[in-house]
Amino acid sequence: MIETPPKAPPLYPKSHLLAASGIAALLSLALLVFPSSEVEAKKTSMAIDLESPADQLKKEQNTPASDIGDTEGATDSPFAKINQDGDEQNTADSDDSEDDQADADDDASSKVKAKTIAAATPAAPGSVHKQVVVAKGDTLSTLFQKVGLPASAVAEVMASDKQASQFSKLRHGQMLEFELSADGQLQSLHSKLSDLETIRLNRAAAGFAFERETNRPVMREAYAHGVITSNLSVAAQRSGLSHKQVSDLAGIFGYDIDFAQDIRHGDEFEVIYEQRVLKGNVVGTGNILSARFVSRGKTYTAVRYTSKQGTTNYYTASGDSMRKAFVRSPVDFARISSRFSGGRKHPILNKIRAHQGVDYAAPRGTPIKATGDGKIFMAGRKGGYGNVVIIQHGKTYRTLYGHMQGFAKGIRPGVGVRQGQVIGYIGTTGLSTGPHVHYEFQVNGVHVDPLGQKLPMADPIAKAERGRFMQQSQPLMARMEQEKATMLASKR
Repeated sequence: MIETPPKAPPLYPKSHLLAASGIAALLSLALLVFPSSEVEAKKTSMAIDLESPADQLKKEQNTPASDIGDTEGATDSPFAKINQDGDEQNTADSDDSEDDQADADDDASSKVKAKTIAAATPAAPGSVHKQVVVAKGDTLSTLFQKVGLPASAVAEVMASDKQASQFSKLRHGQMLEFELSADGQLQSLHSKLSDLETIRLNRAAAGFAFERETNRPVMREAYAHGVITSNLSVAAQRSGLSHKQVSDLAGIFGYDIDFAQDIRHGDEFEVIYEQRVLKGNVVGTGNILSARFVSRGKTYTAVRYTSKQGTTNYYTASGDSMRKAFVRSPVDFARISSRFSGGRKHPILNKIRAHQGVDYAAPRGTPIKATGDGKIFMAGRKGGYGNVVIIQHGKTYRTLYGHMQGFAKGIRPGVGVRQGQVIGYIGTTGLSTGPHVHYEFQVNGVHVDPLGQKLPMADPIAKAERGRFMQQSQPLMARMEQEKATMLASKR
């Protein structure tokens, strides 16, 4: 019997075969994604050993598995955590943390994986610290914007406390430091105003609470010595004195020395002054306690003394008052451009005319000060004097200040002024060829040379206070002698 060969399978079109393959693939995927309850039961009962994310991360960072430890039931995750700034922190080992951070920075893909794993392990909420430095044109609103805070946060801060407005008084270069919560809310704001003062705003139950932190420096005595080669200001600053101390020094000796004309090359000074020190750093200076000035070979001394009644003045080392009714010059460190003369040729009128005062030349806008206590007799325009102030000092003396650019605030007839008070500013009003002040001095209505006039003295130390004064004066004078001797010895 002849066997009939089996029939060949029927041939289907290619399109049918592709469609069937697609349907089979979809059915397989559906079974994987939506398994039956039977399949799920089998899946959960199977013990499958899979690499944990921790093992994967440690392998990527080439860290031995023994450093990982058992993660089950652990309260603190040993995995790298991501803080608010995006920096990785490893809580397992601080030394390894620095190495791991360097590796993560060098390998961008590793850093991304670390972030992914950390996201699966929620970190405890923490604050974010941000700093901004005030630049030109910055306002509090722009600074808040730079750290990602909305305008409403500025309004909340300003409305929380009256003193919060101090944060809006910004200075170029000032630093503001912000503490933000994990969700970006402002928690605190603080700024260091100086080495001695810091202001803060801390979030409270209702709004923000203002706080001022003040550090008290230690006060100590310091010594300075200088020799004048060009002018007092330069020599004093080279010796370490501040600009204010230079003005104070000129004010102390301004009754006896005219710093516009009396200073010579080689004149010298010594000063003992207060110095403020905080944590070993000098943060400021205080009062001049004693000083000695040698000008044209003549020595002048000064000691600061506060009486039992609380009045503070400077006296000579022997107790005579340094204070006189008038100072020599109405302008600090000005140059004398014209002296008192009975027959000077006027630079504008071009004819011989008495110059009944002294001209002090200085830059426009330089402050002009009252040379003595008195009452404003006139403040206004007066012919060739331009803008002028006339002060009456009791019944005997009167001073005049001409060619002012303008008057100081509050200067008007009938107002009392104190010696050294600013009454106006250098200008060129009236008959003037350049910025200067024309200064006149009258005694009983007669013009006298203010540079040659002997000035009335103030009262010396009271007899009841002389002993107390000498107990302060003598050690200060001895200290200056010792300091100078030590300085000269060190230069040999």
